[in-house]
Amino acid sequence: MKILEALIESAILVDLQSRDKKGTIEEMAAPLAGIANIKPEKLVKILTDREQLGSTGIGSGIAIPHGKLQGLDKLLLGFGLSRAGIDFNSIDNQPAHIFFLLITPENASVTHLKMLAHISSICRNEFFRHEIIKARNRTDVLTMLKKEEDSI
Repeated sequence: MKILEALIESAILVDLQSRDKKGTIEEMAAPLAGIANIKPEKLVKILTDREQLGSTGIGSGIAIPHGKLQGLDKLLLGFGLSRAGIDFNSIDNQPAHIFFLLITPENASVTHLKMLAHISSICRNEFFRHEIIKARNRTDVLTMLKKEEDSI
C-alpha cells in the first residue's frame, strides 16, 4: 500500500501550531477522529498510550505516532509539518519536524507494520526530508509524496 492511498487530504496539516508532543498528537488526531467516527480524546488516548511504550520519534526530524483502533475498517494516515520542530523524545534527541500519524484496524498488524516500514523507507531520503519541510500547502505535500513514491 502506498502512502497516497491511505493519506487523508483533510488530515494534511502543513503548519502545526502545537509546541509539544501531546499538543501535536491532539492537533493531528482531530481530523482523523472525525473520519474514524470516534471522539478525538479516545484517539489521543490510544496514541499517547502507545507513546508511553516508547517514542515514535524515529530520528532525522521524523515522528510516526501510531496506534490500532477497534472497529476501524481501513488504515488512516495523516501528515503534519512543524517548522519550529517539536521535542518528541526522538532517538537522536533532535526535534521532529515531519509527522505521519497512522491509525490501523486492531486486527491489521501486517498492514500496520508494512505502512510503518514504507514511511520509514521514504523518510530515509535526506533530499525528500529537506524538500517536504518546505511544503506550503496540501498540494505541495501530495506532489512531493507522489514523486517520491513513484521513484521507488
